[in-house]
Amino acid sequence: MIPLALGGAAVVLSQVGRSRDGENANVTIVDFDDSGRKLGPAVRKKVVRSESDWRRQLTSGQYWSARRGATDTPFTGTYYQLEAPGLFRCVCCGNALFSSSTKFDSGTGWPSFSAPIAAENIRTQADESLPPARVEVLCRLCDAHLGHVFDDGPPPTGLRYCMNESALRFVPRLS
Repeated sequence: MIPLALGGAAVVLSQVGRSRDGENANVTIVDFDDSGRKLGPAVRKKVVRSESDWRRQLTSGQYWSARRGATDTPFTGTYYQLEAPGLFRCVCCGNALFSSSTKFDSGTGWPSFSAPIAAENIRTQADESLPPARVEVLCRLCDAHLGHVFDDGPPPTGLRYCMNESALRFVPRLS
């Protein structure tokens, strides 16, 4: 793990790449029901599928964003404007990632959050694919590319988790 200071907050960068290493590995996440209620820690087998299986499961846009690291075009989705209460899950594996309670309008055209629903449910790594270097955010359970985290968010974290809508599935809170 590599700590990276972003503003006043620290993000821990994992050194795990996108290889199929550890496909039999277990990971610990925090489970949430669809109402956003925390169920507690859970050990899960890492979700690993073949590229052809991911292509069958996902739409083309979801595949290119979540599995190949592409970035959605800003201001083209609906989640960046969404104000409904609910939970944002990984489009690939269903892992709970963000709550609408930490969502804010960043003005960027992408859904933005000040914090994940549980730090255990995501992982980060250095992304040097474009200058300047950024911090990539991935789903801990299936390694889906979710977006990037920046140090220009609101208090209390000072972080902006700038996510690709096509990597998320919104579950509205019904109660």
